[in-house]
Amino acid sequence: MKTHFLFPNKYQKIGWILLLPSIVLIIIISALGTNIDDYLDNFFNVTTVALYQESIGQKSSFFCLVKNSVLDEILTISSIVGGILVGFSKLKNEDEYISKIRYESLVWATYLNYGLIVFFTIFIFGMPYLNVLFYNMFTLILFFIIRFHFMIYKLNKSISDDE
Repeated sequence: MKTHFLFPNKYQKIGWILLLPSIVLIIIISALGTNIDDYLDNFFNVTTVALYQESIGQKSSFFCLVKNSVLDEILTISSIVGGILVGFSKLKNEDEYISKIRYESLVWATYLNYGLIVFFTIFIFGMPYLNVLFYNMFTLILFFIIRFHFMIYKLNKSISDDE
């Protein structure tokens, strides 16, 4: 079976190396509710190019330079790239049944993700809702990875039980 659009298996390890630390750090930073840069002596504060910038008490501007902590951008990008590499890298023995599990897991994760968005849209308001939308960047791929690997685990367990 030809698997279009999947990365080679070796990229899955790179994905786990990117995904796990970045998700753990995002959770820790969110739980602490503080600016982690205060503890890192502003190590990640750099001048960056902004296509659009707006801050409270400042005039909005297009195409400007801003001094910004890039830690959150680094963690966001590494968790997204890591999640994509983990979720969409071939398994060592990729076959049609694995592709079916991959497809069903992606559909299941999409339904769950958007079901939660609808639920939170109805019951969460104000700034906490923006947090829901922020975390939503990660939940679809995380739900997919969890369900896919759980179903592969169940498949492997049933195969080993049959032997």
